[in-house]
Amino acid sequence: MTTTIDRRSVLKGAVGAGLGAAAAGAGLIAAPAIAQAKYPTRPITMICPWGAGGGTDAVVRIIAAQLEKSLGQPVNVVNRTGGSGVVGHSAIAMAAPDGYNLGIITSEIAMMHHQGLTQLTYADYTTLALMNDDPPGVQVNVNSPYKDIKALADAIKAAPAGKFKASGTGQGGIWHLALIGWLQGMGLKPDHVAWVPSNGAAPAMQDLAAGGLDLVTCSVPEGKAMIDAGKAKSLVIMAPERNPLFKDVPTLKEALGIDFSIGSWRGIGGPKNLPPEVAKLLSAELKKIYDSKEYKDFMAARGLTMRYADAEAASKFMGESDKAMGAFMKAGGLAKG
Repeated sequence: MTTTIDRRSVLKGAVGAGLGAAAAGAGLIAAPAIAQAKYPTRPITMICPWGAGGGTDAVVRIIAAQLEKSLGQPVNVVNRTGGSGVVGHSAIAMAAPDGYNLGIITSEIAMMHHQGLTQLTYADYTTLALMNDDPPGVQVNVNSPYKDIKALADAIKAAPAGKFKASGTGQGGIWHLALIGWLQGMGLKPDHVAWVPSNGAAPAMQDLAAGGLDLVTCSVPEGKAMIDAGKAKSLVIMAPERNPLFKDVPTLKEALGIDFSIGSWRGIGGPKNLPPEVAKLLSAELKKIYDSKEYKDFMAARGLTMRYADAEAASKFMGESDKAMGAFMKAGGLAKG
């Protein structure tokens, strides 16, 4: 574990050095450039810290497509994966604060620094809007012998620690915490089911379909592609109520009497100290996107939960999430110090 963290630290430093130098140089011309010409005058890069095909990737791509229409410039999504989300989040935070490097910030930013993986927190960004918040589910291979969540839960309880393997995101990420919360609700230790880190839900679901995992605790919408392909099935959702698009999937409280829910939130932001006029324009455009029929239809078709907060409210929400996740991770034995 020490070797992995050291390697990530080196990686983060390398990313920071390269992007920091670029930011320093760009900072000398960013303000005059914005003053001389109406923003934006060139393509925008939108960084996604997680793999292509997952829920985060889907959300950021519909937002980028809509921004491209309204701003009149290409908005290119770039997947910067690795380090349990550290690589992509670092790339967003350390980019030039000129409005041409933005990204999707996920709930993992409220967790990674508690693990000692990075020093970054939500305060290292210019928050523009909260756009989405999804609860987790439990997915299994379609050929799994466990036909419902009770059968799976009973098997996990009866098995020795480490026999069952799960994934959905990086070590200590939101879907890992979902697993821990469920295990604790069953009276089991946080590591009773072994966690296999991945670069997001999409690769985890592919591994599940291939037989490399016993279960994946990502959101049900993130598992939809494999479910629709007949390669996986969802047994439960960890939310107060059922998802209308997956109405046959019971809640954890309904199925097992465990009143536990958690969510993976996603917001759009940029490096700290974005020019105020740029931040204001982008925030306004994001609100229009959130209210648009295209965004609503896209989210509804995939069963993704809509949740909006403006820049100020989103930043406050992220701060509250940081405190809550820190306490939860400490209880689960994942926090450092």
